[in-house]
Order: sequence, then structure tokens, then C-alpha cells
Amino acid sequence: MFFYIERLVEYGKREVEVQSQLQISFRHMEHSDAIETKIRERAKKLDKFYDLIMSCRVVVEPAHKHKHKGNLYQVSIDVTVPGKELVVTREPDEHHAHEDVYVSIRDAFDAMRRQLEDYSRIQRGKVKTHEVPPHGRVSRLMPEENRGIISTPEGREVYFYRNSVANAKFTDLAIGDEVRFSEEQDEEGSHATAVFLK
Repeated sequence: MFFYIERLVEYGKREVEVQSQLQISFRHMEHSDAIETKIRERAKKLDKFYDLIMSCRVVVEPAHKHKHKGNLYQVSIDVTVPGKELVVTREPDEHHAHEDVYVSIRDAFDAMRRQLEDYSRIQRGKVKTHEVPPHGRVSRLMPEENRGIISTPEGREVYFYRNSVANAKFTDLAIGDEVRFSEEQDEEGSHATAVFLK
């Protein structure tokens, strides 16, 4: 839970709650209670997306030297979670929506929320690792039939046609060459629709 509560058991199993740190800084501008209150509200909501936040630092400052009547605001958020530091810096965009400091705060916290959701999914193992594309070695070449066979590490045999070789010529292939491929099933079994020489 954000402002995540560490419970320290003391005498008589008394629990002492220790809030994690939320640091809010205003640079090159006056401190504002209203802005600080809004930041605290948004920070509390972050725990819905990842409940082991250890610290959160927020910096609000006017953007540097913009040729525009109003002040544009930049909001930076630095969140520490176990094993990682997540950082968001929201600079004003060209349509000046960030003249409103509250819009800048909202956008920065929305970006941090997305990072926390992504990190949480990774931690839970829900992000699939990229699968290794099918690969193997050329085990037979039959130029007279305009095809060859690939043997995979799993012991399968996948045939391919001359015109399936994508990044080389069929005549460039030699027995033992390592290749990766994409495949389809047909009446003869698996065949490679595209073969790439490694």
C-alpha cells in the first residue's frame, strides 16, 4: 500500500506504522498548499497499481524560458520500488496545455501509473518473454527438386522450397548452415514459408 505500512512488532506485539516518504519540492516558484494537496491525492492513488512503493519524490517547476505569456510547468516524479527506480519528467508540449499546473500534475501521474502497471505485470510474470523463432540447420539439399530440409533442435524435419530462401540464394546454402524460419502445415507435414540464413 502506498504510504506503505511497515509494521514493526515491539513489546506486547504493539504495531508501529511507518509511512514511506513522499517528498514534494517547488523549484523557482512559491510553495502552494493547493498544489501540494493535489500531489498528495494523486500519490496516494498510486498504491492501487503497485503496493510496494518505497518512496516518491515530486518536483514542480516552471519550464525554462518559453516565449509565452503564461508560465508552463514541468513536473518530475521519481518513484522507488524494490529493485527499480521509475522516473517521469513531464515537459510542456507545444499546445500549452501545461500552462495549467494541475494538467501537468495529472499527466505526470498518469505516466507514472502506466509505468507502475507495466512493472507490476513484469513482477507477476504476466509479460510474455519473446519466443525464440523456429530455427535449425540445413540437413539436406535437393537442387534437382528445388527444395531442402531443415533439422530442428527438437529432432523435427521441416522442408522448404528454393523460393522460400529470403535473405540469400538457394545455391548459397550448404549442409550444416544455421537458419531460422517461419512454417506452416500442409499435407506433406511442416514446411518453411520463409528461410533466413543466419
